[in-house]
Amino acid sequence: MTTGRSILWVALLGALCACARHDTPPAAAAAPTTTAPPAPAVAQGAGPRLVMSPDNVHIEYQVYGAGETAVILIHGWACDANYWNMQLEALKGHYTVVAVNLAGHGGSGANRTDWSIANYAADVAAVAGQVPNAHIVLVGHSMGATVALAAAPLIGSRVSGIVAVDALRSVGLPPLPAREIDKHLAPFRADFVGETRKLVTGSLLPRGADKTLVQKIAYDMSLEPPAVAIPSMQALLSVDLTPLLAAIHVPVYAINSDLAPTDAGRIRKSLPDFTLDVMEHTGDFPMLEAPARFNSLLRKDLEAIATRAAAPKAAAPVPSAP
Repeated sequence: MTTGRSILWVALLGALCACARHDTPPAAAAAPTTTAPPAPAVAQGAGPRLVMSPDNVHIEYQVYGAGETAVILIHGWACDANYWNMQLEALKGHYTVVAVNLAGHGGSGANRTDWSIANYAADVAAVAGQVPNAHIVLVGHSMGATVALAAAPLIGSRVSGIVAVDALRSVGLPPLPAREIDKHLAPFRADFVGETRKLVTGSLLPRGADKTLVQKIAYDMSLEPPAVAIPSMQALLSVDLTPLLAAIHVPVYAINSDLAPTDAGRIRKSLPDFTLDVMEHTGDFPMLEAPARFNSLLRKDLEAIATRAAAPKAAAPVPSAP
């Protein structure tokens, strides 16, 4: 495999696998140095709400706060809405926070056969259709960032910005051919549990990361049903970002770890309105590994998006008289 292909595979696979399925908040296994207390579980407070996706899957979501702007939180591959627990307290006093369980994850239905990015985007758009706020910001982690890119045009002009979390590193790189995707998926098809745990323990967190957290993520992620996880992985590795990026006309911010490099210059060739923050000494879970630092950056990005959305649009030039 060429160097470029190797970089692409690492960027895509690292992004899609940067999450874990869990029944309790992942903060419970965080390192003792975590600076923010665990947020209340998503199941507490207001009860879950349901909406039907276009392909007749029930999508579960929860709403917190009542701010003018709605922040829709989109988890990554094999995650659920609980993955954002550490962000709820930091956001709900300023925004309407909407935490979504994509189809096949959390409490949402799994009666789907096409686990495409387009269908996941339709899940988010269905939830957005139930949110009355005039302004929406999509925050997507890992695979959720690609879903956010695909969902934004479906939602329309109410989307004022996108925040990607540990994602978008492959923007501007050529797509992997189908035969290479199949080659990389083969071990997961043969032994999903073992291969997933090996990937997590060997690649997704920096050296010195809390061992309990690493082991918990490895165990939890491996519990995702392969019938959902593997076709979702294939969909992400196969997605053509070019048409998705061409349809984005709002600012895109990214909060990435330093576990792998992010080439902001290359990304800006496809997304000119792109802003990057890199969190040092974190891995594929920055919102969990360093929640106080992450929340500060996320609030900064959300405030920047709100300021830009509120700024008066430049008036079109008046044609001069002939």
